[in-house]
Amino acid sequence: MYDYDLLVVGSANADLVVGVERRPGAGETVLGGDLAVHPGGKGANQAVAAARLGARTALLARVGDDGHGRLLRDSLRSAGVDTAAVLTGGAPTGVALITVDPSGDNSIVVSPGANARLTEGDVRAEVLGAARVVSAQLEIPLETVAAVVRALPEGTRFVLNPSPPRPLPDEVLAACDPLVVNEHEARVLLGDGETGATGDDPADRARRLLALGPRSVVVTLGAKGALVCDASGVRAVPSVAVAAVDTTGAGDAFTAALAWRLGAGEELPVAAAYAARVGAAAVTRRGAQESYPTAAEVAALDA
Repeated sequence: MYDYDLLVVGSANADLVVGVERRPGAGETVLGGDLAVHPGGKGANQAVAAARLGARTALLARVGDDGHGRLLRDSLRSAGVDTAAVLTGGAPTGVALITVDPSGDNSIVVSPGANARLTEGDVRAEVLGAARVVSAQLEIPLETVAAVVRALPEGTRFVLNPSPPRPLPDEVLAACDPLVVNEHEARVLLGDGETGATGDDPADRARRLLALGPRSVVVTLGAKGALVCDASGVRAVPSVAVAAVDTTGAGDAFTAALAWRLGAGEELPVAAAYAARVGAAAVTRRGAQESYPTAAEVAALDA
């Protein structure tokens, strides 16, 4: 019997968000709206998103002993996330500097802070063993993610969103079931550059990612839904049409929902279709964690 449906190992940041008419180019200054501070970070985002949907969720992360750290703990607890494994100290809480344009697209710069101090020594086998599924991202040290993979109990499923993207060691790739990437992350992992070495075919890219060694792959396509790829081939997963307000954190909501539903026993295409609806619901509101829907709100999209 597992204590948690999902354990997220990852980052916890304070998101400092400014709305802009357009995002600045190199060397350019633009005026924006009022600064808003929100709880964020890919790890905390995933944990809150899963808990809002009804999953029994815990987070292994590190925050600073400061106001931003307290903001994050309060947000996690209010969403129903178990924070017993949220560690404190080592550096200030991580911060993400985010600009959002009127179309809802965003640009993000992250100062890792305490996230960079989440080390291999913080990975405890008893915490990993309490969860049916473990999800991770790359806003914490890659060495820590590798330590998670090495400590995974038999039968525990591992889901990875390699964001921000970087080359992955074979042992991490081999554990991914699935590897979850957007189109930019897919290009980076494959070394394709901005437009792709073999054209711009997401299905081809999904197959090439699977050939790197993960057990399965999911490529998210924004409003177009997603592609899932495993040994049986590539399948398209549609999304639902919504009016996007802010895409911040939508990918984290998708990954959290996917991991939770996979742990509940759903097949990859079914779980990805549900995750696409969760991501669609999230983009209809501003912010990251505060935009995440409940299961009832996701169901209402299909009504």
